[in-house]
Amino acid sequence: MRTTLQINFRGMAVSPALEQLIREKTEKLEKFHPNVTGCRVVVDKPHHHKAQGEHFIVSVDVSVPGANIVANHAHHEDVNVALRDAFLAARRQLEEHSRKLRGDVKSHSLPQAVELAAE
Repeated sequence: MRTTLQINFRGMAVSPALEQLIREKTEKLEKFHPNVTGCRVVVDKPHHHKAQGEHFIVSVDVSVPGANIVANHAHHEDVNVALRDAFLAARRQLEEHSRKLRGDVKSHSLPQAVELAAE
């Protein structure tokens, strides 16, 4: 893995299994977009709310040359689902960034002049 990876856990104990899952998902992002230079993942478990139950909040910040991709606040009761959603959002944003770099974005063509036939 060439990417500098930073993993932070807030409000919960460090989990080696989650760290491994995050490393695997980061490697997949690297394969998809080889210019990823850094990745910061925060897994947050806020205080328990009676009405909402326990939710995990995951944010993924990916650095590539010329941009910083931020996929914030994937909420879910299951930390694995929150991680999946956050990394999917980061991948979609990387895809969009790649399309812009390649020039594959939609552009509107100029309207063509219509000549009216003189009768």
